[in-house]
Amino acid sequence: MSRLNKERESKLQPIRIKKAIDILKEMGYDPIEIGNSKICFTHFNGNLVTFWPYSGWHSGHDIEDGRGLKHLLNQL
Repeated sequence: MSRLNKERESKLQPIRIKKAIDILKEMGYDPIEIGNSKICFTHFNGNLVTFWPYSGWHSGHDIEDGRGLKHLLNQL
């Protein structure tokens, strides 16, 4: 799917990735993969969780899929 405003995405994506990484590290989760558009880390049971900061979507084995960093943090 093509984004409607790629210029806005390219401006905001690095900011959202850095913010998400900083918060996850504060909570004790070390990212194992940081890509241009996603962050992967392991949850307490060793299960992989993937977070896409620009869209806010998160998915993983022990969590409920959804949208928003705040909702992901509430599940962790």
